[in-house]
Amino acid sequence: MGDRAGVGDMPELGKGGNTALGTGPVTVELFAEGDAVDLSALLVTAEGRVGSDDDLVFYNQPGAESDAVRHRPADAEGPERIEVDPAALSADVDRVVLVASCDPDDAARTFREVKNAQVRAVQAGAEAVVFRLPPLTDGERAVLLSELYRRGETWKLRAIGQGYADGLAGLATDFGIDVAEAEPEPEAEPEGEAGAGETPEQRTPTVPGAAPVPPAPVSPAPPRPPVSPPPPTPPGLLKPPLGKVSLDKGSQVSLSLDKADRALVVTVSLEWDGGSDRRRKAGADLDLYALFVPAAKALRGPDVPGTVVRKGHVPQGEPLRPGAEPPAVDAPEKAKRKRRKDNGQDAVYYKRLGSLTDRPHIRLDGDSRVPGREVVRIARPDEQGYVLLCAYSAVSNGAGSFHSFGAKVVVDDGRGSTVTVPLYDDTSTRYWVAIALVDFTSADGAAIHHIEAYSARMTERRPVLHADGTIEMNKGPVEFKRR
Repeated sequence: MGDRAGVGDMPELGKGGNTALGTGPVTVELFAEGDAVDLSALLVTAEGRVGSDDDLVFYNQPGAESDAVRHRPADAEGPERIEVDPAALSADVDRVVLVASCDPDDAARTFREVKNAQVRAVQAGAEAVVFRLPPLTDGERAVLLSELYRRGETWKLRAIGQGYADGLAGLATDFGIDVAEAEPEPEAEPEGEAGAGETPEQRTPTVPGAAPVPPAPVSPAPPRPPVSPPPPTPPGLLKPPLGKVSLDKGSQVSLSLDKADRALVVTVSLEWDGGSDRRRKAGADLDLYALFVPAAKALRGPDVPGTVVRKGHVPQGEPLRPGAEPPAVDAPEKAKRKRRKDNGQDAVYYKRLGSLTDRPHIRLDGDSRVPGREVVRIARPDEQGYVLLCAYSAVSNGAGSFHSFGAKVVVDDGRGSTVTVPLYDDTSTRYWVAIALVDFTSADGAAIHHIEAYSARMTERRPVLHADGTIEMNKGPVEFKRR
């Protein structure tokens, strides 16, 4: 907590803005008027989650990573603050997220009563940078203030300003913190002090405002049977057009296409209306990405195309084209270097518009920065393997869900079939959604799968489309639209 004394004219970041940091430790200070708020920090991995419960730093757990991140209460030296030494953080820490929260013991407290809230980043030898939070009047009890994040060998600071209605405990849960555990029935204790034999590993940090919640049981998904391609449809015997079809969640439909038709172009559009006048005025800028695996590299694997797989998935299966060599499986470090080198090469988006006449025979018409429509055209279906349609939402759009923006994908084969792939979940504070997979490995056309898979909270890593048509979230490169 703190007042605004001493916060004069200095460089400011707007919501979503970022700036490079110099070397050395950084102190992030919180200033506010009105109701008291608390400052805390989350140490987050590239997957958008904490590595352990020790990665929440606040007044009840004031240090992490051997005090590379440290909470300091308001005192004679300054307001409540978080001190971060980026050079001392382990390689697993991708970002340090700064959070402000209201009194956890009074559910009536919200940021409506907090005035002139702002954070100031101070670094020796550099001018301080300030971010003033926008008014929060929708019942928010916690807010993501800003974050320090890695960009190659350097660190940057970004303004966020996204609110949560469920306070610090709910926010921490979203990042993977176990805020409480279900306690077993009490047993008779031996004589002596209660809990005397408890080890540090058995203790969970007490997040203010948390209520005991039993962990949900997790059942492993059953293995999927191998996929056998349907028999080909002879030329000239295409199935009738589908007309207009809208997919249910998790469903799929098949288009009958003549893959030998060089004039055939499948049109895919991302359409959105912004959802509200307020969001439309702010821009509601979504971006369409077409991630692709060409037929020459595609595999027929044991998993159904469009399956969302876990971290570390290794593509496997038979090459789609007889005689083609299956892709080599690189060691983890080599694969990571290769992904950095090939950043963007397997995607068509606003920086790589692609081509219809040359490979990949996929082209984006252009970038719309206001609600409307972005269009990708796909030619030469005989050259295509899998195409995954994704949408990206910049932090400047706020915390609204893709669904609340009215986002959907529409696929048109140009011969009477129009397939709409809607979004159904009100999942907010996510930067990526994988919406639909177009599977061109089907012998007589293409299958369109409804996917709707979201990235982890607060990670901007792009999804990855594997050679076997499976999808891995939170795995690809990070590339902010405005750096």
